[in-house]
Amino acid sequence: MMAFFRSRSRASARFVLVAWAFLSIFAITANMGARAQQAKGDPAGVATGAAADVKDAAGNNFVPPTPADSDDAKTKSDKQKALDTYNDQAKKEPLAASLANGVGQTQVAVNIMWTLLTGFLVMFMQVGFAMVETGFTRAKNACHVMMTNLMIYPIGMLGFWLGGFAIMFGSLAASKIGGPPSLGGLNVLNGHEWAPGGFGVLSWNTPLLGGNLYDVGIAAMFLFQMVFMDTAATIPTGGMAERWRFKAFLVYGLFVSVICYPIYGHMMWGGGGLASMGLLYNMGHGAVDFAGSSVVHAVGGFVALAGIMVIGPRIGKFNKDKSANNIPGHHIPMAVVGTLILAFGWFGFNPGSTLAAVGGGNLRIAVIAVNTMLASGAGAFAAMTYMKWKVGHYDTGMSANGLLSGLVAITAPCAFVPTWAAVLIGGIAGVICPIAMGFFEKKGIDDPVGAVSVHGVNGIWGLISVGIFADGTWGQGWNGVGASTYLGKAGMGVTGILYGDSKQLMAQAVAGVVCMAWAFGSALVFFKIQGMFMKLRPSAEQEIAGMDISEMGGMAYPEFGHVFTRSTQSGKSPVVVEHEHEKEPIYLD
Repeated sequence: MMAFFRSRSRASARFVLVAWAFLSIFAITANMGARAQQAKGDPAGVATGAAADVKDAAGNNFVPPTPADSDDAKTKSDKQKALDTYNDQAKKEPLAASLANGVGQTQVAVNIMWTLLTGFLVMFMQVGFAMVETGFTRAKNACHVMMTNLMIYPIGMLGFWLGGFAIMFGSLAASKIGGPPSLGGLNVLNGHEWAPGGFGVLSWNTPLLGGNLYDVGIAAMFLFQMVFMDTAATIPTGGMAERWRFKAFLVYGLFVSVICYPIYGHMMWGGGGLASMGLLYNMGHGAVDFAGSSVVHAVGGFVALAGIMVIGPRIGKFNKDKSANNIPGHHIPMAVVGTLILAFGWFGFNPGSTLAAVGGGNLRIAVIAVNTMLASGAGAFAAMTYMKWKVGHYDTGMSANGLLSGLVAITAPCAFVPTWAAVLIGGIAGVICPIAMGFFEKKGIDDPVGAVSVHGVNGIWGLISVGIFADGTWGQGWNGVGASTYLGKAGMGVTGILYGDSKQLMAQAVAGVVCMAWAFGSALVFFKIQGMFMKLRPSAEQEIAGMDISEMGGMAYPEFGHVFTRSTQSGKSPVVVEHEHEKEPIYLD
């Protein structure tokens, strides 16, 4: 097969590769959808929300729960008696029952609105990523970097719609963890799961949000989860910037949105094996990642690491003795503005992950927002102070990355820790960032924006920090564990080792290993195979001239003569570039 593709033109090989990938993904997801149990959705929104969805501040139901098949005889009998009593009372007071239905619909409506609004904030983070990555890279590639940040949004969106969402969440409501009650339970997520040895790896349900997934609650869930996936997919565009061919990037967009992100996402958020470790193996509340330190950021960071290793460093980054040259970004003010936009959007990222603002302890959103803010400040301050001590001057770019590192690290524990812990977690992340960037550079990893260190390394640190600092004040019943008693205490939430639960730390460590192995390993295989079929990076001449010219058809800043100039000499056009360690001039035919 390899000989066949080598004997044909690269254009034909690219076409066959893309067509094969698209048809394979569509066939797999369509087959999965056909096997899913078809429950009726609510596309008009007229049946979503009722008295059964009413919850008080503590999460207690207004309507007693229906007995479940898994309940023991006494529990089932008690639940049935309570339900019968409620039904008898409802018959006597029909107006009260009708009002309860209205309250339930209102609670779900408020929660759907909250989820949508915070999803809009997360989508706005795409602007921040585009500005950060473009500012930290060179002017001759500004159009190209902006284009990858622009197009990962629609490419990832379509891939997640095609099958990624169904693979990630298709069986959530049917799992022991269940669907989010704040959005009405999303009972249509009742598809099948592939769970070898009882450890859920992926699910399947109707692709294209069709059939049973044509539902208002699912639509809110899809929008919110899609912009999270988009964040993960965007991270490698910075790590692989300035030498990644656009056509190769487009194929990557389908891989990350349909395969890589959804599979780990299912294990953590879709009712899969990592989330179920508390129920399966008595490991705390199972792996806990509230808003995506690992699911979003570490996955993106370690996919970026694999891509960087396969594609190689930029021309001129490393000398023959393996020492590194500094290649500064062209627009630090742009990068700083982008950083602050990301910090703003993070107030949707973390508080929005409650998927609710009403009932069930969801007023915790205030604590989550404050923890998010404090960790970002601590990260920026720690990175600034470290660089002043290390190199003797303040570093604007590293301070910005320190702020982002604090945000990445607090994303997993933000709902479970007190404010002092948020400051400590963010401060440690701010120091980890420059240390990790220096480490990877010494290993020959050329990461123009620090994506691996900011998102990958600190994503794992954030995941681990849950198992250290979670204080047990929130998260009762998380992943189906400890709804009544936990660690011998009534109503104990997610609890770290400092507060008496060493098993939670074990669960977090296992999840961290799985995250790194899956994200890095699957991406390494993907990029290696992709490289057999299509070129991943441009020619040396194109890279030195800047990818704006060869791939985007024009420069972002055509008036910047010192960045890129042409003149005629002996019938050829010499390319003059801005960094003396790049070979110049290169003559193009």
